[in-house]
Amino acid sequence: MQEVVAVDIGGTHARFAVAKIADGRVTELAPGVKLRTSDHASLALAWRKFAQTQKNPLPRRAGIAIACPIQGNILKMTNNPWVIQPDNLKHSLGLDDFVLINDFGAVAHAVAQVDDAHLKHLCGSDGPLPETGSITVVGPGTGFGAACLLRQSGRYDVIETEGGHIDFAPLDSVEDRILTELRGRFTRVSAERVVSGPGLSNLYEVIAEMHGAPVSIRHNRELWDQAIFGNDDIAAAALERFCLSLGSISGDLALAHGAQGVVIAGGIGLRLADHLPHSGFAERFIAKGRFETMMSRIPVKIITHEEPGLLGAAAAYANRHPA
Repeated sequence: MQEVVAVDIGGTHARFAVAKIADGRVTELAPGVKLRTSDHASLALAWRKFAQTQKNPLPRRAGIAIACPIQGNILKMTNNPWVIQPDNLKHSLGLDDFVLINDFGAVAHAVAQVDDAHLKHLCGSDGPLPETGSITVVGPGTGFGAACLLRQSGRYDVIETEGGHIDFAPLDSVEDRILTELRGRFTRVSAERVVSGPGLSNLYEVIAEMHGAPVSIRHNRELWDQAIFGNDDIAAAALERFCLSLGSISGDLALAHGAQGVVIAGGIGLRLADHLPHSGFAERFIAKGRFETMMSRIPVKIITHEEPGLLGAAAAYANRHPA
């Protein structure tokens, strides 16, 4: 059995925990420590802060999940000002060995290792995820993440993607208007501009304009609260449009991956766990023309583990060092 530091670096927070691994799996994950990235000038300084919270010296091995493509010698995150240089990590963090992975690649590793109790049924076949084939893992948070989990012969691999940056495709006249308005702001409108934490604000502002209503909610956190609890009609309409689009995009990615199952993740995905089953998500997920019957059979789950990024970061290290 070994110990590793699990790190999950997103757009808003960096999370740290110590995990125990054995035989390619995570056997124990200690409670995590969450730090705001805006409060720390670099990963090394946040790492030092985490170390100060621990009674024992940190392990010299780490699984590190980062919200950006893992390519090249300089990693720049889409929604986080930190710059990470992989070649310097051993020195700056005091490590002997580490694994770097995209943040949603880490979530896919978590999906591969959690038990069924952490996978809440959303729609489609109400059975377990398949033991063979591909599973699409998607989710909204500060951005919109996507990855593909491949299971075969008792083992698994993860394909990291930037699927959240595919083009947003409107499916009705309301979404035609949303695309037109957002194109004026962003030039190119990706899925992430609609299906993410900030995406709800974009939807809210466009829908308010369509109905001649004032934009009375300025803070994104308040907007989410008002939308989920139905206290504001425009906010509630924006959330329903969000759920419709999440269904459409999840279904498109499942088709592209040839998926046998789909898992919704992300901080907002978890927050919407009780809302999505009563929204238009399932209708839009299935609405793929000649493939509707096939789509209706795909099991769609919501991962409910509290720290899938941390679990997945540790799992990624364990999967690459199974001995």
